[in-house]
Amino acid sequence: MSINVPTKFTKDEFSKLTNKKLNKDELQQHKRLFLDNYKKPKGTTEYTLKDDVSPEVLKKLDFVLKRVDDKHFDSLKEIAEYFRMLLDEKKYIVLFAYNGTGKTRLSVEFKSLGQQLNEETGVKTADTLYYNAFTEDLFHWDNDLENDTERRLMLNSNSRFFAGLQELEMESRISPLLQRYANFDFSINYENYAISFYRTDVNNGETEPVTNIKISRGEENIFIWCFFLAIVQLVVDKVEVYKWVKYIYVDDPISSLDDNNVIAVASHLAQMMSGNDIKVIVSSHHALFFNVLCNEINKTEQLFLQKRSADNTYILKDTTKTPFFHHVALLKELKRASDTGELYTYHFNILRNILEKTASFHGYSHFSSCIRKGEDDDNPVYTRIVNLLSHGNYSLFDPKEMVDENKDHFRTILRNFLEDYNFNKKLFEDNQD
Repeated sequence: MSINVPTKFTKDEFSKLTNKKLNKDELQQHKRLFLDNYKKPKGTTEYTLKDDVSPEVLKKLDFVLKRVDDKHFDSLKEIAEYFRMLLDEKKYIVLFAYNGTGKTRLSVEFKSLGQQLNEETGVKTADTLYYNAFTEDLFHWDNDLENDTERRLMLNSNSRFFAGLQELEMESRISPLLQRYANFDFSINYENYAISFYRTDVNNGETEPVTNIKISRGEENIFIWCFFLAIVQLVVDKVEVYKWVKYIYVDDPISSLDDNNVIAVASHLAQMMSGNDIKVIVSSHHALFFNVLCNEINKTEQLFLQKRSADNTYILKDTTKTPFFHHVALLKELKRASDTGELYTYHFNILRNILEKTASFHGYSHFSSCIRKGEDDDNPVYTRIVNLLSHGNYSLFDPKEMVDENKDHFRTILRNFLEDYNFNKKLFEDNQD
């Protein structure tokens, strides 16, 4: 972790730091750190860092300075190291960042920092239970290509994610969670580490089971999420086989959910996080999911992660006192995509989400109220375009580029919106921190 601790402060700078920024309840414990390690010789106007400050103290000073201001980092690994220090003081971190920033890579860096290899036994230990794109890779389909009848979701039996699978009766733990979100059921073959799915159909008033079904990608994501939640509950309950877990890291669990399920998942996760001593990080590109978590979890660290394209460095901003700051981040992403021409169908989903929230804030019942009505009365046309292109099943992980005509419509709607609501143009400059 690179350390950037000033060797000198002016008298006014030091007073502002110690008497204002560090006077907040959760930061007062760090005030003595600066008073003990900076001195102001008589007759001078500057506070100077002492010569004999240890590397450990320098690291702590750097950490505190990042806590009180916008935080600049050279790499995702540095952010992961910062998070581990932050979780010595906080229980929860909720992170917002749009896609492509590096959220999943950040979760991997965090996990890797907690891994240690015992050279004598060859056993690797860990301290983080994580959910991200790699978690889904622990599950893969055997579609029975020869007979096309026994379709099974296979588990990676070598992963400690599935430790004690049969002894812990995972079926009974997963099923109540799954019923919150889905209308199918499952059974586990513990010997083969295979899961079969089925559902019950009603025909002419009679129920009949439909076995060996292939569930959709969205249903599969829901199932894996519920599997993960069942393990989280085992961690919370301090079951022996999961006592190694010190941190839980959740990265974007809601890629295939509609807004109703997004709210349900966020609320359920918030309930599970509260009232236990496990440290938790949740990161997401989804504004609604982020907002619900921030509203329902007390005293969480609320952060916005931004990547600076000019030098490939990173900035973390505290959004606790700037509600809905993440919507500005989304607008910046839409403006960037509009300017570069890298426009994909899912950008209409994001634009509609912002239009809806803006309309609600201004007391309108429909997002079309925030689409400019010009001399040619394009509003009905643009409203239909936003309606049509924001209702497709567009995945952020399998993007489809817009056709040129739709790109032009998108640019017009976005440009008018930014002008009509008088956003600060400096927000959209490339070098803006």
